[in-house]
Amino acid sequence: MDDRMHDAKHPRTVLAGPYGHPFHPIAVTVPIGAWVCALVFDVGALLLDQPSALLTGALWLIAVGVVGALIAAGLGVLDLMVIPRRTAAYRTAVLHMGLNLLVAAAFAGSFYFRTRGLIGTMADNQPWAVVSDVVLLAFLGVSGYLGGTLAYRYGIRVAAEGTQRTGFDPREETPVSSQPRTQGHRTAP
Repeated sequence: MDDRMHDAKHPRTVLAGPYGHPFHPIAVTVPIGAWVCALVFDVGALLLDQPSALLTGALWLIAVGVVGALIAAGLGVLDLMVIPRRTAAYRTAVLHMGLNLLVAAAFAGSFYFRTRGLIGTMADNQPWAVVSDVVLLAFLGVSGYLGGTLAYRYGIRVAAEGTQRTGFDPREETPVSSQPRTQGHRTAP
């Protein structure tokens, strides 16, 4: 493994998460979950005569998603900083980040418009809230695919194969939490 690939597998700082277990993929579950639930609430609101509780819930789920996206973006930038520039992995990471920022900004806009009564409040504009949710989640799905490419194809912030191999060695019976640490990772025997 060359030095550039080795560096892309290790955290730049402890804030990014330990070797082989970055925090960014954990953090993205908050905005994804919140925004999917907001869509469910918006669809539910279309079906009710008195949708105000679901519309309020969707509004606050969008807010939780935006805050979660900002945290996930900060952690993602820490992971981006270890990827060598002028590589396919770096270009993919920048596109991934750009799409995520676009989606987060659009959901922040949705929150603003909803609080001003411009979308998602009256029966005649409620379908537009659902449409915007679906479109933004589709963009988020594309970005998630790119994130998967970073991890599963390029191995960004994923443990090296030598470390992974220890999980498949029948002689290796030591739990991960009690394994000794050597230079941030453990190598295969």
